[in-house]
Amino acid sequence: MHSQGWNKKQNQSWVSEFILLGFSSDPTTNSILFIVFLLIYLSSVMGNGLIIMLVCLDIHLHTPMYFFLCILAMLDTGCVTTTMPQMLVHLVAHSQSISFAGCWLQMYVFGGLVTTECTLFVVMAYDRYVAICYPLHYTVILNWGLCIRLTAGSLVCGFLSSLLHTFFTMSLPYCGPNRINHYFCEGPAVRNLACMDTHLIEMVDLVLSVFMSLIPISLIVTSYIHIAKAILKINSTQARCKVFSTCTSHLTVVSFFYGPASYIYMRPNSSYSPERDKQISLFYNAFTALLNPVVYSLRNKDIKRAFLKAMGHGRMD
Repeated sequence: MHSQGWNKKQNQSWVSEFILLGFSSDPTTNSILFIVFLLIYLSSVMGNGLIIMLVCLDIHLHTPMYFFLCILAMLDTGCVTTTMPQMLVHLVAHSQSISFAGCWLQMYVFGGLVTTECTLFVVMAYDRYVAICYPLHYTVILNWGLCIRLTAGSLVCGFLSSLLHTFFTMSLPYCGPNRINHYFCEGPAVRNLACMDTHLIEMVDLVLSVFMSLIPISLIVTSYIHIAKAILKINSTQARCKVFSTCTSHLTVVSFFYGPASYIYMRPNSSYSPERDKQISLFYNAFTALLNPVVYSLRNKDIKRAFLKAMGHGRMD
């Protein structure tokens, strides 16, 4: 429908709510999915909550590295809580509707949290760069004032970028249909329902996505090139492996996060595939939030030690 047609029918065609179709319309399948996703959600919240608690309680974890890990756990908890509780309700409820304002808010908050994570991963890479390349000056360079400013800057960049993305998407005319083939209000899925040409909006969105995705990836790669050079200068193979092991958790999480997220937001609507996109979005939404605590706890002796102290197998200092 052209914009003139939209103007003529504006009063009677404005969509006041959307219907989220989710993964299936079969009640039995939805019941199974409810149990699976409930377990994923509870495990994600508990795992990330445990990391937050351990970092707060154990004085040995009061370092920039674990401060940023704590922030990451908070962001992951926020991401899954923004989308999964509503999805769980829709799996068992008769109504799968979400108001236009609710869709706007969900898209904005989720986008802000995800984009903040993109920036935070760069900060975490910089933390590893300073720790490995300038170990004697680590606490001087990454002082608490800088850590707080870097975190605040990540939040501002994330939510400002999300505000622009959400504004451009939700300001499009939606005059029906209103059925979103997704489990939450994600930008590309919602934009696909707009009753006008979205090419210009897609280009703006692509620029934002490049800025908030490719630039962070480039900075992370640059950091690890310098880290690799520093590691190669270490004579002892055992020491070299020990130093590199402090980076593997971050690299693993970054790989699982950036791949799916970049695919969803950095391609045109013409290649939109609802079923495939729903599955891919689960990776950087639910599965990444579930994976992060596992990766950081299994590969980190400090986290394990702090957990044992919290369980009463040691004394908290």
